[in-house]
Amino acid sequence: MVPAPDLTPRAREIVAVARELLESEGPEGLSMRRIAAQLGIRAPSLYEHVADKRALENAIISEAFFEQGDLTRMSADAARAVGEDPLLAIGSAYRRYALAHPHVYRLMTDKGLDRAALVEGSEQHAGEALRRAVDGDLTLARVLWAFAHGMIMLELNDRFAEGSDADELWDAGLRALRASTRAG
Repeated sequence: MVPAPDLTPRAREIVAVARELLESEGPEGLSMRRIAAQLGIRAPSLYEHVADKRALENAIISEAFFEQGDLTRMSADAARAVGEDPLLAIGSAYRRYALAHPHVYRLMTDKGLDRAALVEGSEQHAGEALRRAVDGDLTLARVLWAFAHGMIMLELNDRFAEGSDADELWDAGLRALRASTRAG
């Protein structure tokens, strides 16, 4: 976890429990009452350590951005080390993260971000490997992220047509996008 610098140890514990509940129970588990029960305290006591539920969500999102950024960077570096395309490795790592943490992923992407409340640099960290893989072309990075996010949401919502192979669709999409960047 990469907590905000001003979180106390107790606040970090609260964030950790909140994330565990989100991961295991979905958004329904992310309630102040449920978090307090898990910690064995009364819900009003939580507010001595965290401002509100949105502050908890921002802490979880920040942590997830750092995790996602670390995973995509390591995957890209490993691909480069063996002469493979880092973009394909980044897409694969991004997908793995989202599928392993679907409720966290949705929290990160389903509504607007309160960027001022996130840990400084967390969102940028999440996208750094992708920006490097496209030589800093932010428009291309955003297009690739939009593709990846759309594919993930289709997969999480079980919206691919019957008989579709999500792995094949991902591979074809990433390769087509990569080919178009080389052609242009």
